[in-house]
Amino acid sequence: MARWLYNLLLHFLLPLVYLRLFWRGRTTPAYKHNIAERFGGHQGLPKNGILIHAVSLGETLASQPLVNALLAQYPQYPLIITNTTATGAERARAIWGNKVHQCYLPYDYPWAMQRFIKHCQPRLVIIIETELWPNFLAKLHQQHIPSLLANARLSAKSAQGYGKIRALVTPMLKSLSVLAAQDEATAERFLALGTPPSTVTVTGSLKFDLSIPEHLPQRAAELKASWQLHGRPIWVAASTHDGEDIVILDAFKLIQMAFPNALLLLVPRHPERFDKVAELIAKQGFSMARRSIKQAVSPSVAVFLGDSMGELLLWLALADVAFIGGSLVNVGGHNPLEPAALAVPMVTGLTMFNFQQITDTLMAAGALKQGSDSASLARVVCDWLQHPEQKQKDGQAGFQVVLANRGALAKHLAIVDRLLKSSMPCM
Repeated sequence: MARWLYNLLLHFLLPLVYLRLFWRGRTTPAYKHNIAERFGGHQGLPKNGILIHAVSLGETLASQPLVNALLAQYPQYPLIITNTTATGAERARAIWGNKVHQCYLPYDYPWAMQRFIKHCQPRLVIIIETELWPNFLAKLHQQHIPSLLANARLSAKSAQGYGKIRALVTPMLKSLSVLAAQDEATAERFLALGTPPSTVTVTGSLKFDLSIPEHLPQRAAELKASWQLHGRPIWVAASTHDGEDIVILDAFKLIQMAFPNALLLLVPRHPERFDKVAELIAKQGFSMARRSIKQAVSPSVAVFLGDSMGELLLWLALADVAFIGGSLVNVGGHNPLEPAALAVPMVTGLTMFNFQQITDTLMAAGALKQGSDSASLARVVCDWLQHPEQKQKDGQAGFQVVLANRGALAKHLAIVDRLLKSSMPCM
């Protein structure tokens, strides 16, 4: 009954779904160019392969260690990467190119999911983190296609929301073949929602298994020399959201009072905000360079706008201190392990519920500190810049946290191997 009401609501909203696609397509053309895929009208999908669904940019990046390992370990199976957002799709194509088949996952209409599954007939479906859809999972279960919720995370806030629609959520969770939780707290929350204990296992987070490209240190060193950055304190504000940029810029003004030659590398999360942030930087009176038009950083530039995709690790490799966006607004923060893997200490806002256990671990190690406003953020950054030995020690502590928690990838691969051996090719 609950899924029947859910489907009734979905179909009632169908005209609004079309309107939203066309509206978003005004600024992001990918949303109107792929409307057929949003409703299962896919063409040329490979069959009997492994399907990995990574809803957006963050999940796509989180899936990278697993996808790379699957490409190496199972070359006989085609890989399909599905996304929901244009930024996730763009990043998937940039990372893997023609090694995978990238497309959009349909909206969760039963007929759209039925068409999609018929087109690709996967041997295994892997869903990254928490992107769960009742009709999608029901169709997979009905056709005996194994499903793995990989790197699963569920905050207390999200669990509370799921609990309000338990009649819809519990049958959906029972359709999963395996739920691989990042931590014990996540496992307990899923169990409380009715997930069968036999399907739940704790693997740790795939994010700890991220690999730093071998060429990254050399690229960073070359850029530092080219832009004459040696001796300039560098603060990287990564993956900022609307409402955070002004706080970061105000904090940077305070930092400049102590370090007049400091450089801020400001990297907004979403491409559609690049021009708006550029206008804000100019309005605040900062001299600026932009990556999108290949402007170099000169000694007179105070703020560099990283308005490109796929270069965040390079900017973090230049950093003395990093800020993690999505933490000053009610987004829940973004991955703090990328700066940690580069031994860069970091500051965040108080809202990191998407990565609460990782945040707590890094805070306990001294690699992450928090602030609530521009003044407190500036104090943390200045304290590290004024005490470089402590900054290096805290950065290394974060790196050791990453090293100590690796191993989730191997556990996920063991689950994948078991599920593939239990599955039969679709007919």
